[in-house]
Amino acid sequence: MEQETNKQLHVLAAKIRRDILAMLLHRGYGHLGGSLSLVEYMSVLYGKQLHYDPKDPQKEDRDRVVLSKGHAGPVWYSALAESGFFDRDMLYTLNDGGTILPSHPDRLKTPGVDMTTGSLGQGTSSAAGIAMGLKMRCSDRYTYLIVGDGELNEGQCWEAFQFIANYKLDHCIVAIDDNKRQLDGYTKDIMYPFSYADKMKAFGFNVIVVKGDDMEAIDAAIDQAKATVGQPTCLVLDTVKGQGVPYFEEMRSNHSVKFNNDANINAAKEAIAQLDAYIAKEESK
Repeated sequence: MEQETNKQLHVLAAKIRRDILAMLLHRGYGHLGGSLSLVEYMSVLYGKQLHYDPKDPQKEDRDRVVLSKGHAGPVWYSALAESGFFDRDMLYTLNDGGTILPSHPDRLKTPGVDMTTGSLGQGTSSAAGIAMGLKMRCSDRYTYLIVGDGELNEGQCWEAFQFIANYKLDHCIVAIDDNKRQLDGYTKDIMYPFSYADKMKAFGFNVIVVKGDDMEAIDAAIDQAKATVGQPTCLVLDTVKGQGVPYFEEMRSNHSVKFNNDANINAAKEAIAQLDAYIAKEESK
């Protein structure tokens, strides 16, 4: 990756992380942990890998994104705003009545959202159908499916994965956000996941395990996925819930955070200030 591109991606990641914190702090609550763990992946998608046109969100010649873990909508909304799909000020309308940014993504409301999600597991089937449809049209566009590790408790995911592999949907790239936690605690304590890499290989996928905060490695993994013919690829993102903000990484219950006490509020404000300072410094160079 070129040095300038690397710099731009790090600035974009800082903006997306800041936006997530700012919008949820303004809202007073929200799904923080699982949004922060996807910041670097979404930054690489929207900053480099994804084929899209913010001026024409429904353009037929575009890649599709399906955020099956729909509760992480804030990271998607932030990426879309920073990529020009809508004004950044709209982020502060999250969950308001009549907003274009509902709690979970809705393709009929938000520019740039390709599939409505929120009921865990169903996004995997939707992405399988989208990828199959694009293949039948002889399109060379990609479908990027993002699933949560806790979400993989849903059997529907594995049916969809088998479908994707069986039909050799090599333009479907699956990313598992392996942040080790779900709503009620650690994934290993709720339903031991064993090895996602081994399971996805057994289901017929080319598998790449990558550090979820290493954007150069994520970018290289997506390049490798695109170079793989006749077999879909799964990226297992080794992430941390609350990624990039130590206070929230260490928080015991960080799936959905309430900003109703000084500690949480001050931690968010401090992180936002640090990110703003980093962005200003990098953009002034």
